[in-house]
Amino acid sequence: MSLLRPFSALDLFEFNAINLDVWTETYGVGYYLGYLMQWGDLFSVVESAGGDRKSSLHALGGDGFGGRSALAPGPRSSGAFGGGEGGGLMGYVMGKTEGRGKDWHGHVSAITVSPQHRRLGLASMMMDLLEKVSERDEAYFVDLFVRQSNNLAIGLYESLGYMIYRRVQAYYGGGPGEKDEDAYDMRKSLPRDTEKESVRLPAGYSSGRDVVCQPEDIVF
Repeated sequence: MSLLRPFSALDLFEFNAINLDVWTETYGVGYYLGYLMQWGDLFSVVESAGGDRKSSLHALGGDGFGGRSALAPGPRSSGAFGGGEGGGLMGYVMGKTEGRGKDWHGHVSAITVSPQHRRLGLASMMMDLLEKVSERDEAYFVDLFVRQSNNLAIGLYESLGYMIYRRVQAYYGGGPGEKDEDAYDMRKSLPRDTEKESVRLPAGYSSGRDVVCQPEDIVF
């Protein structure tokens, strides 16, 4: 059985094996803590069941973080320093909300699953939770960036309803041949965007792969 719960500061000492994945972008401790304190509802971890964890968790697909709905409003720092009693970490998702007006959206900053726990649907379930929290926060869409060469991840996101909205030139460092690599900005509209404006391509384009922008163009 797998358990989905809010990310804990103590998890920073346990998720190194997950971050060893070649596709996973890693950051400094302060970066993770900043997300944890400001967007705790959008920072979750999946762990294998084990031990006697009694706080802030539920089975994947179930209801409630520690007796309350995962979508119910609550302090963003709730559970930030709990944890440590369960099984091994299997994956995590880290996100935030940003933008103004119709650009208000949820953003997936990082999502990864450990190699030995892939093909179990964990990424889909974590994405579903992040989308629901973004919808609760009245976002118009959810977006994410993915390396142009990461075909496996692109296929996964497309299967979850995301589309390639545009290509961001030289967004990632350390691509093939140590050259900077382009990123795809992928989006999925949420119910608040009734006209699907957030996923509408510019006039004259049939594929977001052909819509090119610079990194400075994606600052909200």
